[in-house]
Amino acid sequence: MTDSVRDRQRELQSLAGEIAEMGGLAERLVMDSVIALTRIDTQLARAVIAADQRLDAMQRTVEAHAVDLIAAHRPVDKPLRELVAALRISSDLERVGDLAKNNAKRVLAIEGRIHPTRVALGVEHMSDIALEQLKAVLDAFTSQDLSAALEVRNRDDEVDAIYTSIFRELLTYMMEDPRNITFCTHLLFCAKNIERIGDHATNIAENIHYLVTGEQPAEARVKADTSAYLPADFTSKPPRSS
Repeated sequence: MTDSVRDRQRELQSLAGEIAEMGGLAERLVMDSVIALTRIDTQLARAVIAADQRLDAMQRTVEAHAVDLIAAHRPVDKPLRELVAALRISSDLERVGDLAKNNAKRVLAIEGRIHPTRVALGVEHMSDIALEQLKAVLDAFTSQDLSAALEVRNRDDEVDAIYTSIFRELLTYMMEDPRNITFCTHLLFCAKNIERIGDHATNIAENIHYLVTGEQPAEARVKADTSAYLPADFTSKPPRSS
């Protein structure tokens, strides 16, 4: 092995470490944003909003590092795929941070308003699954474990199905009591943000497939979000009896 190849391998390992650090911060932002939501903790929400700037800076560092490596080593085949995958994954992680930040901003907007706790706990359960997927796919990236990445991709429909259920339940709460409308609308956006975090985990899984095989997955991912296909008369149904 030549010195040039060794240098390139060390740089690629360093870049993978930067991605892992980004992933750890993104996970924490998502977790903290959901805790802030369930507790209506505005102090924690503001901390999430501030910390997202650090994640943005980390993405810029990864991009600059990858570009420097391409210029210095002119990699081909798998080393080039590692750099392309790193760029794509860092972009997904930056978006995960943005979605967590958006949820934190919703916490500030709903402070002091009445809210049905049970639905917020449903969003928390949904976020637990999305975080499990995010952690699993980041571990798969570190180990370049294709089967683990595909397992995450194949579980994408779990978060979608929970989102559809929450969507229906929130509409019902809004019909039953107009005082719930503001809180439930914000919570609906939060749930959608978490569903999107699951999608970004799936994107990362597909980029691991590309990294390992040189190809994107042949089959389209399964989607179970049917909220866009609710019957037109759903909101005209009578409210549940108490």
